Amino acid sequence: MVGGNGGNHGIESTAEVPWSTGLFSCHENLKNALLTAVFPCVTFGQIAEIVDEGETNSAKAGFICCMTANIPCWGKLKGCKYRTKLRRKFNLVEEPLRDSLSHVLCPLCSLCQEFRELQNRGLDPSLGWEEARLVAQNKIPPVNQTMYK
Repeated sequence: MVGGNGGNHGIESTAEVPWSTGLFSCHENLKNALLTAVFPCVTFGQIAEIVDEGETNSAKAGFICCMTANIPCWGKLKGCKYRTKLRRKFNLVEEPLRDSLSHVLCPLCSLCQEFRELQNRGLDPSLGWEEARLVAQNKIPPVNQTMYK
């Protein structure tokens, strides 16, 4: 935490940052909004794979989501878990609702917002972890690049 030690330089701030899009801004990515409306488990699986940095397979996470969709609260709790992981990973503010309420009251909007957040941070969930990571790495300019005539 930055604060009262006077000369501490190089310490990262713990200030939370806002989400790049609003909870109800599904219109900003209509393709994802439509996919999520029809197949929310696909979007959930894609998000889980990126948030877990490839340790979770999107197809497996999506399948488990579908198989447990009728178990009261299980899917919502799983969605809440990944929203919290994503939020902590990028130090995002828990708003406009708490993570649990977001997935209970607005599960589809929550999934769409999480998807857009990852896309806006250069990690497109629709690509899968390996390809999204490679694309994100290629967006970073090479270090010590020189020009020759």
